[in-house]
Amino acid sequence: MREPWVVGVSGASGTPYAAAVVRGLLDAGEAVDLIVSRAARLTLLDETGRPFRDGHWAEDLAGWLDRDLGDADVRYWPAGDLAAGPSSGSYRVRGMAVVPASTAACAGIAIGLSKDLLQRAAEVNLKERRPVVVVPRETPVTRSHLEHLIALHDAGAVVLPASPGFYGAGASASAQQLVDFVAGKVLDALGVPHTLFRRWSGELGAARG
Repeated sequence: MREPWVVGVSGASGTPYAAAVVRGLLDAGEAVDLIVSRAARLTLLDETGRPFRDGHWAEDLAGWLDRDLGDADVRYWPAGDLAAGPSSGSYRVRGMAVVPASTAACAGIAIGLSKDLLQRAAEVNLKERRPVVVVPRETPVTRSHLEHLIALHDAGAVVLPASPGFYGAGASASAQQLVDFVAGKVLDALGVPHTLFRRWSGELGAARG
């Protein structure tokens, strides 16, 4: 039985993080159900110059990921489709990552607003006690945002801020290496194997070797 990971992309800046997570899941042979919010489409267009259209999602996703999807197991659900598979707990998935997670998405998931499929899917995975990783990128944060993140933590989510470490590639790390570090931490939290960054070995300067 197909059991995908749901990846929700909200409107916060940081769409490269989402692309890296999706690529990492596909590289690991995992199935992916993708939800891109309406605000995320605007952010994606601004950050990459690429559209994301419901009717041409496969073509647009391949361009965004810069790869031929071939026989990759990817299913796309429009964010406005509240009757979609991931809206129900009886739809089998392994868990979900919300990356990047805007303050609005965090608040909506934390209070159970379910204003769109992304928020509803995250709420469903929390209530079903499946792994949920939320990747906020906003900085600095307000008290209300911190309270929503605490509520998500208490509900069982892993709150994983987009805070790259430099020990994996050194101080001269490229932007892609820093993006991959965060994506790798998301995959670690989901229990999905990857080689996106050099792990700490206990040896100072190992990243420069």
